[in-house]
Amino acid sequence: MPIARAAKRAVVRLGAVTLAGALLAACGGSSDDSSSDSAGGKVTITVDLFGSFGYKEAGLYAEYEKLHPGVTIKQTDTEDEADYWKSLQTRLAGGAGLADVQGIEVGRIASVTQQQADRFEDLKKYGADSLKDQFAPAKWAAATGRGGEVLGLGTDVGPEAMCYRTDLFEQAGLPTDREELAKKWATWDGYLDLGEQYKAKAPAKSAWLDSVGSLYSIMIGQEKERYYDASGKLIWEQNPALRSAWDHAVQAADAGLSAKLDQWSPQWNQAFSAGSFATIPCPAWMLGYIKGQAGEAGKGKWDVAELPGGAGNWGGSYLAVPKAAKHKKEAYELIKWLTAPEQQTKLFQKQGNFPSATGAIEKVADAKDPFFSNAPIGKIFGEAAKEAPVQVLGVHDQNIAQQITNALSEVERKGTAPEKAWSNAKKGVENTIG
Repeated sequence: MPIARAAKRAVVRLGAVTLAGALLAACGGSSDDSSSDSAGGKVTITVDLFGSFGYKEAGLYAEYEKLHPGVTIKQTDTEDEADYWKSLQTRLAGGAGLADVQGIEVGRIASVTQQQADRFEDLKKYGADSLKDQFAPAKWAAATGRGGEVLGLGTDVGPEAMCYRTDLFEQAGLPTDREELAKKWATWDGYLDLGEQYKAKAPAKSAWLDSVGSLYSIMIGQEKERYYDASGKLIWEQNPALRSAWDHAVQAADAGLSAKLDQWSPQWNQAFSAGSFATIPCPAWMLGYIKGQAGEAGKGKWDVAELPGGAGNWGGSYLAVPKAAKHKKEAYELIKWLTAPEQQTKLFQKQGNFPSATGAIEKVADAKDPFFSNAPIGKIFGEAAKEAPVQVLGVHDQNIAQQITNALSEVERKGTAPEKAWSNAKKGVENTIG
């Protein structure tokens, strides 16, 4: 979830609290399958992630180390998933500098299964077949290679909702009840109309939403087919659902409803506590991130309501083991444990990352979150997870999404004409994927 992150983990990882901004080189890189780092049989398992998966923050690494004396877990991370992926591709090509465990964002998993299966361990080798019934079918299938290889184990999924600041709503004279708001913004047009009302009476230096890129990302997450159709054909330019998401984002920019913040930037991080925006489209993994940025002072000021326009999914991730990993078996045992229902349940309760393990989904159905005004997050995100479409995943999903959100940023921050920005997105996609 992690942080995505959409998107920048968003995509973005998909994430929960701010992590180091620069990519740290992961340890490992040897093809040696030795299980010890020293004569004492001690093992250091390296984990390289993006955004925030929340394992360290939820205490799961410490728990695993306690259960497995001699094991030490060292994590490196990158906030921006696009930077992480670029670095990972370089290291995969060279076969060095790879961690024992690498995170894979859901928008990249098709690239792994269709183009890079030879660079990752088939986890069936370690008994992963026995875990199939533990995961939602779509989550398991997405990480299955063309030859039946199991190339990753699912972490979270990203059912969507809307997070909002009740104190800012009150100051602008808007209702704060989550059920009433869900009715008022049942459609995206209704959401933007309410944004116009907010803008008219908003507190100083406070916008309706953080960025139009997040609006686009959450809307496109409601669609089954986005960039590719089920046959693998690129359809993004002709997809009316994608164009609708684009048009609504442009409308929000033209109406001045956005705080014009780049997601995952320092300014965006600061805005959570500064009240720079009143709403933010939030997949489940965003809850932990908001808590981390808003701090204890934000407790009770935030709430969660159902999303306009129906259920959707934004983000979700996998844990994979590169063939160049130093400790493959130990890495598999770790990711098997981290993605088990018990640990996914703990992660949701502490960080908000919604589980992909079916047993965990049942366990969190009644969960509420005091930080978010005791919102019934188990119910809200659980229903969204059940109703969200099973999305068609393509090799270049993430690359295309990045080009579109870059173009929307031009509209939002530079005043670029929408059709010019669309043309720029098209050129960017062509240059990126050929």
